[in-house]
Amino acid sequence: MTRTLRLGTRGSRLALAQSRWVQARLHAQLGISIELVTISTAGDRFLNQPLHRIGGKGVFVKEIEDALIAGTIDCAVHSMKDVPADLAPGLVIAAIPEREDARDVLISRAGLGFGDLVSGSRVGTSSLRRMALLRGARHDLSVQDIRGNVDTRLRKLDAGDFDALVLAAAGLRRLGIQRSGVELLDPEDFVPAIGQGALAVETRQDATATLLAGLDHHASRVAVTAERSFLLRVGGSCRTPLAAHAQLNGNAIKMQAVIAHPDGSQILRGARQGAQGDASALGSDLADELLERGGREILRLLAESLDAR
Repeated sequence: MTRTLRLGTRGSRLALAQSRWVQARLHAQLGISIELVTISTAGDRFLNQPLHRIGGKGVFVKEIEDALIAGTIDCAVHSMKDVPADLAPGLVIAAIPEREDARDVLISRAGLGFGDLVSGSRVGTSSLRRMALLRGARHDLSVQDIRGNVDTRLRKLDAGDFDALVLAAAGLRRLGIQRSGVELLDPEDFVPAIGQGALAVETRQDATATLLAGLDHHASRVAVTAERSFLLRVGGSCRTPLAAHAQLNGNAIKMQAVIAHPDGSQILRGARQGAQGDASALGSDLADELLERGGREILRLLAESLDAR
């Protein structure tokens, strides 16, 4: 091949770091030129509003998928946790490269761990999932919404706007950021977001998908398949505090999941394990369990609350 492959990406430092990582590996595998095409998304433009108020889970993806459908790019790189359960018609996730650390981290200005934060400490996050889990674990903290890229959030922390932040470990690692006062949060308590730490290489359902398949990592694909099956069955979005985290151990897959109310008053947890080949069924079965145990009522109340606004 001699043609150039156009790779769509958001323009944030983290998105570009992720896309350059994919670009380098595609070039090494295919021996062709890979051009990065930066695309602005709604999530990048409306930084003064919480994510759950500006369109839900697709706010970092829609414009890039539109470019794929229009043919102005050939493939795209997303953070998997930003990708809706249903892709636009005609598009596929051609590759899920090897996953980074899926855990959340807490970064404290005073160098304190989560359990040692002073009552009333201001903890910033843009995620309803993190808000719910933080409030459920520590009702005495002031959990507040924060928008902006990783660098912007860290500047706000250093300026004293917040006492601590909760971020994804994967983002810090991919940006090469090393700081003091960082605590990795136990994924048993702070169940990670669906797809957190994984990348999605998306393209049209054509020959390009075959070209990209060499980037796929089997264990990451299986784990993310289980998590996204949970998401699809629950029908959630960025407006719903959901979590699901799957891990492989030999031929077995173990998964835990959460459906929660944003105020932390209700946090439903469940866990299952099974064979790798049953990843999709494992996710949907765990979703059914949590929905039956009260998750459906939580989702109904959240939908009514949103409709009333």
